[in-house]
This record gives sequence, structure tokens and C-alpha cells, in this order.
Amino acid sequence: MSIVVTGATGKLGRHVVEQLLEKVPAEQITAVVRDKAKAADLAARGVKLAVADYNAPETFDGLFAAGDRILLISGNEFDKGRPRQHQVVIDAAKAAGVALLAYTSAPGTLTAALADDHRATEEALLASGLPYTLLRNGWYHENYTEQLAPVLEHGAVVQAAGEGRVSSAARADYAAAAAAVLTGEGHENKTYELGGDEAWSFAEYAAELSRQTGREIAYNAVPVETYQGILTGAGLPGLFATILAGVDASIEKGELVVSGGDLSRLAGRPTTPLSEAITAALKG
Repeated sequence: MSIVVTGATGKLGRHVVEQLLEKVPAEQITAVVRDKAKAADLAARGVKLAVADYNAPETFDGLFAAGDRILLISGNEFDKGRPRQHQVVIDAAKAAGVALLAYTSAPGTLTAALADDHRATEEALLASGLPYTLLRNGWYHENYTEQLAPVLEHGAVVQAAGEGRVSSAARADYAAAAAAVLTGEGHENKTYELGGDEAWSFAEYAAELSRQTGREIAYNAVPVETYQGILTGAGLPGLFATILAGVDASIEKGELVVSGGDLSRLAGRPTTPLSEAITAALKG
């Protein structure tokens, strides 16, 4: 049996491979990458590498084998038709007769446009008849803590989420859940709604930033259209800016509060507090 991770050199993929290396021998792990050079460190540790690209279906021919457990990490090329990209992996997995295909999706409560590609992929996966696990990942702390420079420069957290709350968690938390599913038993045909143990508001986020930096960081809530303009002004492509602004509208409606504790149960530990992620980001 091999455990195969697509997008293995991405931000989430690397965490997943690290967590798997703590659970199984390296030779049981295959990292699917577009650029072998970016995975040289993984190869040096004994992880097998396979070069494939969602945009080139033939590169997945024969990549999987019967009995494999696959983690399909959703693509990040929003402009290239992600459901079509994901279908390439689903088709290859079905042809091989894999034992499990786990997919990193979005919370079932999310109605923002971001969720559309995930719902389409979920439908394709269920239609394939493959044993599946839906890992409906909530929002990542790093979506915010990796973008601290403008916040600290301007002394303000600017979002279009009103007083909405977010059950975010660290990428490492979601990776731990994925590793548990890929190495454990009894996860076939299950859907897990994954989010952090504690939901927080952007006012609380700004207050925590203020506490840790010793500076006054305000929270400025703006309309969705204004936020979208700020994002495009900062150089984000229009489509991506629209998607992110739409997520904020969903946050204001409470759609990224994920309760139920699936994430900490799968990870086998409490999720990382937002305050710890802020501390790590400020040190970095």
C-alpha cells in the first residue's frame, strides 16, 4: 500500500507529508509534484516522487495502484477550472482501483463562490463510486497571519466580515487530520466538518495583535465592494479578489463557524490557538 499526496510541495501538502513521516516509513509515501527540484528534500528522506500536473491528464496515467490511499489536495488555480483538474485525479484513481480517495473540500455551511468548485468535485467523487473521505477544511490561521505586513504598517485589520466569527485552525492541524485518515481505519465514505476549537472575531484578532505587538491595532469593517477594491489595488487578480471578498460576506453570516470537534478528534489533540499562530508569525 502506498499513501499518495497530490500537491505535496504546497503549503498544506508539505505539512501532510511531515505528519505522515511520523506515522509510516518514508517508502510508503509518494509525493505528487510538478517540479521534482522543489521536493528534493523529501526525496532525500526516502519519500517517493511522482511528477504530474492536474492540467496534463496523461501525467496521471499509471501513477496510482490498486490499494493506494490518495489525498487529493484541491488545486489553487481558480482560473483553470478546478473541478476539471480534480476530475483527472478521480478518473486515474478509479482506473487503478484505489482503496481510498480523500479530498480537501470546504465546510458544508459555506455558500460563497469559493465553495462551488468544492461541491462540484464532491459530486464527481461520489459519482465515481470510489471509497472516499471528504475533509471539509475550514479556514486557516495562516490566511491572516501570513499577511501581517500591511496590518502592522497601517495599524489596522481591514475586512468585510462585520462581527462574524471564524473557526480557523493551523495548517498543521488540518494536516494531522488528513494523516490520521490516510493511516487509520474506518474513514471510508465519511464526511468530516473541520474547524478550530475556538471561533474568533476580527475585533478579537485585532485586540490580540495589539496585545502581542504593544501597538494599537484597530479593526476596520468595510463593505464587501470596498474590500474587493482594496484587494485588487494590492495587486490581487480580480477573480481571486472577488472570491476572498465573498468569503468575508460568508463569515459575516456565520458560515465559517465550524463546530462539532471533528478536527481535534481526528488530530488527537486540541487545535492550535490563534494566539499561538500570531506569536509564531511575529517571530518569523
